[in-house]
Amino acid sequence: MNGAHAGAAYTASKHAVVGLTKNTVFMYAQKGIRCNAIAPGAVETNISSSINNISNLGQERTGKAQAVIPRTGKPKEIANVALFLASDESSFINGTVVTADGGWTSPF
Repeated sequence: MNGAHAGAAYTASKHAVVGLTKNTVFMYAQKGIRCNAIAPGAVETNISSSINNISNLGQERTGKAQAVIPRTGKPKEIANVALFLASDESSFINGTVVTADGGWTSPF
C-alpha cells in the first residue's frame, strides 16, 4: 500500500483501491456481495520492463525497504490469496485489503 515509495500518482492509485473496496461493500453488502482487495508486494512478473523514468530517490528508498524481504513473491502465491477470498472459506471477510508482501510493509 506504499506504492513502492515512488511517485504520488502511483501511491494515490493504491490508496484509491482501499476507498473503492470499502465503498463497494457499503453499497452492496446488503445484497450479499463481498468485495476485498489484495495488496501484493514485489512479485516475479515482467512489469519492470515497462517502467520508464525511474526516480533515483524512489529507487533508493524502495531498495532500503525491500532489504527486509527474503525473496520476491510468485504469481501463484498471489493467486492463492485471490482463490481464498473467492471461496466460501472467506465468507466473513468483507471490505478489507489483504496484504501479501512477504513482510515488505512490516517496517511501516
